[in-house]
Amino acid sequence: MSKQKLTLVKVGGKVVEEKDSLQDLLARFAQLDGLKVLVHGGGRSATAMAERMGVETQMVDGRRITDANMLEVVTMVYGGLVNKNIVAQLQANGINAIGLTGADLNYMQAVKRPVATIDYGFVGDVVSVHVDQLKLLVENQVVPVLAPLTHDKNGQLLNTNADTIAAEAAIGFSEYFDVELVFCFEKPGVLEDAEDDCSVIASLNHAQFKDLQASGAIHAGMIPKLDNSFNAIQKGVSQVRITNIEGLQKGGTLLVGE
Repeated sequence: MSKQKLTLVKVGGKVVEEKDSLQDLLARFAQLDGLKVLVHGGGRSATAMAERMGVETQMVDGRRITDANMLEVVTMVYGGLVNKNIVAQLQANGINAIGLTGADLNYMQAVKRPVATIDYGFVGDVVSVHVDQLKLLVENQVVPVLAPLTHDKNGQLLNTNADTIAAEAAIGFSEYFDVELVFCFEKPGVLEDAEDDCSVIASLNHAQFKDLQASGAIHAGMIPKLDNSFNAIQKGVSQVRITNIEGLQKGGTLLVGE
């Protein structure tokens, strides 16, 4: 028996931070056919809130150092402000949604990242995913809106990369559904030339990705996004696309297995 289609959309960057683009995205998300899940980031909002609260933001290679004060900020912003704003707007679009962190329903556990050369603080590396309860929500036409927060099952919340949350959740859901994972951000796809939005790579396999990474054409934040994507494909996710709002239903860069 064939599995039902489930579309898991991860939205980040300026798309989730700006009111007009977020409204546009959520309206298009509401029109997607079938079962769906939304994962969001919110880094710029967290940085802005931290500044208002007098909490210093420290970044290393684009990754946030999360000390105890910053953990309070990201919990408020990711688990509260951004998450519930998205839920409210989905309700306005006729989508019954519920906002969750990894601690809710114990759906995603992590461990505090061990200190190697850098102490990232309360940053979580995912160790287990349990989507059986989320599956029941999805099957009852409830859309889970997943914030980039996990927990360690010992009472500690952990800040976790939203792309990782999306990929791990997609892998978990692939046991039950035919999963398409869509990363939606401000660019139309993976670009051959970072300065040229018309240079979208229509399809990309892992070997091509590594060649483009070695040449420097693909760099910075796109590398972990693609690493997460190919890991998801290897572990059972049917299809991964990277695109912008306009390409949400069809378009962008399609990632393919070997």
